[in-house]
Amino acid sequence: MTTQNVTIPALSGGSFSAYLATPSTQPDAGIMLIQEILGVNTNMRQIADDYAKSGYLVLVPDLYWRLEPGVQLDADDKDQWAKGFELLQAFDVDSGVEDLKASLSFLRQYPSSTGKVGSVGFCLGGKLAYFMATRTDANANVSYYGVDIDKNLAEATKIQKPLILHLGENDEFVSLTAQASIQQGLKDNPLVTIYRYEGVSHGFSRVGSSTYRKEAAELAHDRTLAFLKQHLGSGVKV
Repeated sequence: MTTQNVTIPALSGGSFSAYLATPSTQPDAGIMLIQEILGVNTNMRQIADDYAKSGYLVLVPDLYWRLEPGVQLDADDKDQWAKGFELLQAFDVDSGVEDLKASLSFLRQYPSSTGKVGSVGFCLGGKLAYFMATRTDANANVSYYGVDIDKNLAEATKIQKPLILHLGENDEFVSLTAQASIQQGLKDNPLVTIYRYEGVSHGFSRVGSSTYRKEAAELAHDRTLAFLKQHLGSGVKV
């Protein structure tokens, strides 16, 4: 496996950086890994490396580049967590989706790519992974504790590719009411699978943080890998 920073041209002009992890073998497919409110930090790069070791070409775009390039924050540092929320408030979701579309094109056209690309996002990235399902033709999408999905269920009719939502039962940023709305709004869509994990809060899959819960995180990861293998596979160049 090798890693590098690459530059992606934005659809609206300018460019932004991304972390790219390349497997040592021919990649099964591409994964766009979508950041939390904490930026492209050590945790996101580690997740990218792990997926690359599983055979995927993994790209982690810096979605905060218009606000502050190169943000890397620690969830367990109160000041840095607060800064993450400040950046979230200033973040333009529509521009973020456009940057993800540019990232999707970059991955599909990358020399070793099979042409098949999925997304996996956490927190803010979990919401954006939902939008990858409703606004793009990404081949498969996975949302971990995505925020505000309940407020955007009107877009669900546009979902054309498989989507997983991983929800923590005690998520302090996705209330039980919000979770009920999500389940009700998506229950009749055969492309959507929802998993709820009892007794865990937001960030249950964030390795090394105070919110990490090993059993739930490993179960969600196993489900995600099986899902990606099913829907991305080895693929063929398209």
